Order: sequence, then C-alpha cells, then structure tokens
Amino acid sequence: MKTVVSERGQITLPKSIRSELGIRAGTVLELAVVEGKIVGWKREEEDQVHKWKGRGALPRGMASVDDYLSSIRA
Repeated sequence: MKTVVSERGQITLPKSIRSELGIRAGTVLELAVVEGKIVGWKREEEDQVHKWKGRGALPRGMASVDDYLSSIRA
C-alpha cells in the first residue's frame, strides 16, 4: 500500500490497516526508525488491574480485606 506525505508531514493510514489493527481516533501510535525504515506500532493499553490497584477503600469499621470479605460472605 502507498500513502502520500502532506505539506504538514502527515500521512493517512489506509482503512484496511486501521481496521485490521483496531486503530481509531485517539489511538496512540509509537514510531521509530529501524535500519532506515519507519516502524510503527499501537501503544498497548494500560493494564486495568494495575491502574486501579490500591485505589479502593474499606468500609468504616473494617480493619482488613479479610474482615470485609468475611462480612459480605456471611
């Protein structure tokens, strides 16, 4: 496939490539020059578990996660 660089240095990725890779508006692409060629890849989305880890709060009166789990399982 071929694309043309605009005056502002922009290119358009062909629709078939965007569709195959799941690239849509707002997708972040990483670019690098490797052996004289431009190489691009889709930035991996953040691990959602890691993103939210440690952000929860126990209800009042609960000293530990074990206490909380025991109370909701009872």
